[in-house]
Amino acid sequence: MGDTPETLELLPLDALHRRLGARMVPFAGYSMPIQYEGIVAEHNWTRTAAGLFDVSHMGQVILTGDSADAALEALIPGDIIGLKTGCLRYSMLLDAQGGILDDLMVTRREGDLYLVVNGAMKHSDIAILKAGLPGVDVAYRPDLALLALQGPTAVDALERLAPGVAALSFMRAGTFTLAGTSVWVSRSGYTGEDGFEISVPAADAERIAELLLAQPEVKPIGLGARDSLRLEAGLPLYGHDLTPETTPVEASLAFAISKRRKAEGGFPGADRVLKQLLDGPAKKRVGLKIDGRQPVREGAPVVHDGANVGAVTSGGHGPALNAPIAMAYVPAALAGDGQRLQLEVRGKLLDATVVPMPFFPKNYVRQGAKA
Repeated sequence: MGDTPETLELLPLDALHRRLGARMVPFAGYSMPIQYEGIVAEHNWTRTAAGLFDVSHMGQVILTGDSADAALEALIPGDIIGLKTGCLRYSMLLDAQGGILDDLMVTRREGDLYLVVNGAMKHSDIAILKAGLPGVDVAYRPDLALLALQGPTAVDALERLAPGVAALSFMRAGTFTLAGTSVWVSRSGYTGEDGFEISVPAADAERIAELLLAQPEVKPIGLGARDSLRLEAGLPLYGHDLTPETTPVEASLAFAISKRRKAEGGFPGADRVLKQLLDGPAKKRVGLKIDGRQPVREGAPVVHDGANVGAVTSGGHGPALNAPIAMAYVPAALAGDGQRLQLEVRGKLLDATVVPMPFFPKNYVRQGAKA
């Protein structure tokens, strides 16, 4: 059954989005803002200044209990035991065949593990965590909202309101005070730009969002630009570029499997995943630069020598590149940079080239800026 206005949940900032003139659409069971002034304008603003995204549809989950880190390693291929306090790690829930059930972020905090999972998958993820982590308390926190402040001047805006955040570097996090409210801030995001994700009590979300939007660098940004930004950054989207039919190796995410986990295994689908690491996968996720101006959307067949060899999983116009780009799965033999392929759009074949990702350079801050 599809989402209807009667079944959609509302974000804590729903009233603010509507006051700001957002166009609202159904997404992950919520009514969410897809754009305010326009996707291209919002995309370019985030690349040059700072954009505020409401990502409260994401699931925030807290794990507590003795050896929660070791228990979690039985479900994901990441090194959680070795994760230091205040550090984030990207990982994936896998099925018994090594297929990706979801991707997620894990942060070690004092006394717990803090997880952020995808909005559309959060309830199934929580069920997997509860079933797979006996002795660990799995607490879903719908009382928390999540804001993402992204862009090269995001640090200026947030440091003004939450002194000390500029000292964080990429994939580091901590507790800060923002306008009298205790918030959890990580220097991370989903745009390829420098930026922060801010977990705030839902009851304070509107007040804090308005304070952020009052900063001269900051404008509200919708789902449309979030998607084009992550596409330019070569970042996969669950349910599109990542599915149970793809493994971390096929998805070009082997970096998320640490040396120790490669040696020890012990995660779902380890035999298949480790074999792919050794022998290479049959297919790979690649970036495609498309000749001409026509964007290519998800589902378009990839053609080589007249035969269908794969499918586009994400595609569109890259505003900062002023060119159409896409991601697709193709046979490993056709995944090398410079490989020429074709994409079929309404019976017409468009020429494309396999190129390295990201399409647009990432601008993460590996060392904290001076406050």
